[in-house]
Amino acid sequence: MKRFALLGLPNTGKSTLFNRLTGMSQRVGNWPGLTVDLISSRLLLGGRMVELIDLPGVNDLTGYSDDEAVVRDVLLASAFDGAVLVLNACQLDRQLPLALQVIASGLRCLIVLNMADEARLLGVSVDAGALAAKLGAPVVLVSAKRMEGWPRLNAALNQLAGFEGSAVRAGLERVPESWQAIDQARAALDGCWRLPPVLPTLLTEKVDRWLLHPWLGLPLFFVFMALLFNLTYQIGTPLQDGVGGWLDWIKDQALTPALSALPAMLQSLLLDGVWQGVATVLTFAPILFVFFVLMAMVEDSGYLARAAFLTDAMMARLGLDGRGFVMQLMGFGCNVPAILGTRVMRERRQRLLTMLVIPFSLCSARLQVVVFFAGILFSKSQAPWVVSVLYLLTFVVAVFTAWVFKRRYRGDEAFLLEVPPYRLPGARHMLTRAAGEVSAFLRLASTFILAGVVMVWLLTHIPAGHGQTLAYALGEALSPVLDPIGIRAELAVALLFGFIAKEILLGSLAVIYGVSESGLGGVLAHQLDWASAMSFLIFTLVYVPCLSTVAAMHRESKSWRFAAMSVAWSVLLAWLLSFAFYQGVHLAR
Repeated sequence: MKRFALLGLPNTGKSTLFNRLTGMSQRVGNWPGLTVDLISSRLLLGGRMVELIDLPGVNDLTGYSDDEAVVRDVLLASAFDGAVLVLNACQLDRQLPLALQVIASGLRCLIVLNMADEARLLGVSVDAGALAAKLGAPVVLVSAKRMEGWPRLNAALNQLAGFEGSAVRAGLERVPESWQAIDQARAALDGCWRLPPVLPTLLTEKVDRWLLHPWLGLPLFFVFMALLFNLTYQIGTPLQDGVGGWLDWIKDQALTPALSALPAMLQSLLLDGVWQGVATVLTFAPILFVFFVLMAMVEDSGYLARAAFLTDAMMARLGLDGRGFVMQLMGFGCNVPAILGTRVMRERRQRLLTMLVIPFSLCSARLQVVVFFAGILFSKSQAPWVVSVLYLLTFVVAVFTAWVFKRRYRGDEAFLLEVPPYRLPGARHMLTRAAGEVSAFLRLASTFILAGVVMVWLLTHIPAGHGQTLAYALGEALSPVLDPIGIRAELAVALLFGFIAKEILLGSLAVIYGVSESGLGGVLAHQLDWASAMSFLIFTLVYVPCLSTVAAMHRESKSWRFAAMSVAWSVLLAWLLSFAFYQGVHLAR
């Protein structure tokens, strides 16, 4: 089977082209010898089966970013039968140098000039035949979004696949330096690529007068992101409820009767442990899918790049850039997709610092706990202010974390941002991308969360003597650590459940106190003084969000050590804040 590398600069429509060629038949796999996942797919070209590997977007084969290092490592380690290079037809003066580097490496190359529709709109003309003659490689002009020029593209791909020579490794020692490639590109483009004397004023420029306004830009961005989060939950929550109801029906109508003959302990393990783990994972899928569809729309439209530009100066003081702020804001909807979204960052250290900060965003699951406790501890007029203060606390903790770790994870990459014109995203591309993201998350999280839920079940069901379970005994054992912050043993057990998912924290408290969730407020108000309850709430806000977040962090960092360090840091910070609050209240009395 032949193997093609798909190369291109960021924002050239490379992923759209890949999806158009391969449809939904993608697979994500770890490349041998690397710590990154690459997307690949098999397709039939010229009567031969070809594996097309989508490599990260790069600007320069001699650069030093993480993505450029990955591409070099792949090209050096593996032999390829051809390279398909995607360039933006409107920006060949800046993008053709990469093509010259790829050609110089010795790889058989097909150059795809994408976005032919935008070039036509701007009055940019390209003589593909003349350019191909100068480069010594076939050149086709297409629009992947509209599938213009598709017969020519298929013919060129079939011709590349039909070449009888053996696969070759890239000779990167022959690749010209960036400045040399730029000079060569200018000579190659002379007479083949023409810009109009004056570019037409497009809708993009008119819209950017508002969206990139020095005073209105950020407020408008917050409004748009608030609408995105609202839409995510307006659309996703009914779907999530439907999936949850369907899973409950399966449990009540199928699993419970089928397992009724088994011993009670084994029934509980299978239903409350294994099935609960499966259900927890599956109920995440609808909201994640909706979120990724909407985020694909925002990113592919070109607006996400503008948001990063607007917030870059503020975030630079914390060792982050504008993309880090966008990911932090995403975390207020759900930490998991925000962590997965750090893939837009090219440098590893920058991604790690952003991933450390995201879990402190007050996600919707923790918001439920905050609203519940604020309602039982304070009056209706006081509760909204308490929630606002706790929101502010999460921002402060996130800023402090970035400040503490910015030297360790300081990125060296200059934040070079291309602001593309506004584009109408393709529905098929958005759905394909969202399905791929959710599928990748479920493959990892299913095993991870399932193991965690079973572990918690064992802790709460295995007796430890004197009528106590292992979980309660663990709470008692932790009393020297938890007593100084006012968290009693039964609340420690609830925190164990909260480590799995904050959605089940209130339910676990109801089980612990032997009441329904509707009657939990009165019991907690009677059992706890307000200082203990607030200390517990502060700890809940700051410590580990959920196992799904930890799983996503491990998946994206490829490091258990980093994920464990993040957990340890959040628990330490939660304890210190709760200690300062609880002891401060007692000293003030």
